[in-house]
Formats: sequence, structure tokens, C-alpha cells
Amino acid sequence: MIATQFIPLGRMSNYDLHTHSNISDGLLPPAELVERAAAAGVSTLALTDHDDVAGLPQARETAERLGIDLVNGVEISVTWRKRTIHIVGLRIDPLHEPLVQGLSAIRQGRALRARRMADSLAQAGIAGALEGAYRYADNPEIIGRTHFARFLVHMGYAKDVRTVFRHYLVGGKPGYVPHEWAALADAVQWIVAAGGIAVLAHPGRYDLGRQLLPELIGEFKEAGGQAIEVVTGSHTPDQYNLFARYAQEFDLLASRGSDFHGPGESYVEPGALPPLPASVRPVWHDWG
Repeated sequence: MIATQFIPLGRMSNYDLHTHSNISDGLLPPAELVERAAAAGVSTLALTDHDDVAGLPQARETAERLGIDLVNGVEISVTWRKRTIHIVGLRIDPLHEPLVQGLSAIRQGRALRARRMADSLAQAGIAGALEGAYRYADNPEIIGRTHFARFLVHMGYAKDVRTVFRHYLVGGKPGYVPHEWAALADAVQWIVAAGGIAVLAHPGRYDLGRQLLPELIGEFKEAGGQAIEVVTGSHTPDQYNLFARYAQEFDLLASRGSDFHGPGESYVEPGALPPLPASVRPVWHDWG
């Protein structure tokens, strides 16, 4: 077997382009997230909160103080063929009006979904879930499944957040409700029009199979998508190689990001992932 070659990170080029703060479903405030990343040796960090960019000013102030580069980012919730998909936007203008309006519309839909999730849990005998989830949402506009999961852990229904998602809040389980997010083409266009780079986030998590996965990547590319996450916290080493091949096949740039949400809830710490395979072109190849 031929060993996979990787792009050396180098002492001063540790990119982590997918992280979350408590503005969405992360545990740490933006400043503390940046501090943690800097202490771990990250040189370039993207804050990519779900459907909100409110944490970027605080993150930038801290990044400038600590001497690391901050990339303006966001992670947009998308519905594609009745499945939830996530699109990361990198190097966006967070004040671009169509993007601002699109994110606002998504956030408004989150409150409705939360009420329906709580109703589903109540039918399964779990009372008080809506109020409980909001206690874990530092930004109530971004109420989501992770906040419900933390409530369920607190109430003793599961030992940790990962275990929650094996028994609740997913298809066919209590707490799951279908929801219509943004259209794939709309989300990609908001990012591109805002001067950003659209990245298909953690494609290995979608369980689409050999037929649907290439169709998703193809539609993403056709809509204007430019990159795909190859190395990310939820991918296995085999998936690094798989999505490196997809990046080559569809002529997409490759991204790397931990998808860090907080201590004890994430696969890896910021910046702790292996480098990208040498066969791909990094999304940051021309950032200067």
C-alpha cells in the first residue's frame, strides 16, 4: 500500500476554517474561542457560526490582539432533497445585504422548529424541553438541536451530547421534525455575492451513498460552490482520501476545519487535525 502524502502545515500555517462560538451552538464566547485556537497554534481561524455573523467583531478584536488571522465566516443551513446540508462561507462580507436578509429568514424559522421539537419530545414524555433548550442557547435566535441535546443530557436522558443523537432529535426518533431551510442555490449565491468562497461542509456526515453524494457535489458546483471540506473533525482518514478524490474530480478547492464546538463536545481541538492530502489544492492557496 502506498502511503498517502500530505501537504505540510509548516510552523506558521495552521488553518482551521470551521469553528463555532456561543453565538450559535458552541460553548465558548468568540473571544475565548480565538484564545483557545491561538494557544493551540492556529495561525488562521474562521469563525463559522450557524446562520449568524454576530460573533465576528469580538473574534476579530481578539485575533488582532493575539496576532492570528481571522477569516469572516458563516455556516448556512440548507435543505437539499429533504435532507439538511451545511454550506460554509469563507471570506464573506458580513454586511452584504442579501446575505444578512437570508440569514435573518433562517433564524426566524428556527424558533418555529424549536416549538415543534419540544412538542414531539412532550409526546414522548419529556416535558419542559423548549424552556430547557433555551437555557442553553446564549443566542436565542440560533436555538437548535444541540441546545435540546444539552438539556436532555442535563435531565439524564443520555450521558453526553453525541449519545443524544443516537436516540433523539434525528429521523424517526423523539424530537425530530422536518424543516425547510434555505435552498442550496440561494445559500451558495448569498456567499458568492458577498465576496466569499462557498464550501460544502463535512460531506461525510450526510450518509448519501454512492449515487446521491456525487449528485449533491455536482449541484453544489453548478450553483457556484468552490470548495469542499476534505479534512474535518467528523471525517475518518479513509474519508480524507475519498473527499480528496472528489475535490479533484469536481475541480474543487479543499478545506480543513475542526468543526469545534467546545470542550468535551468536539471530535478534535482547534487546529489539531492532520494536514490536507498533497493531491488537492488548498482553499487558501492564493490568500497571500
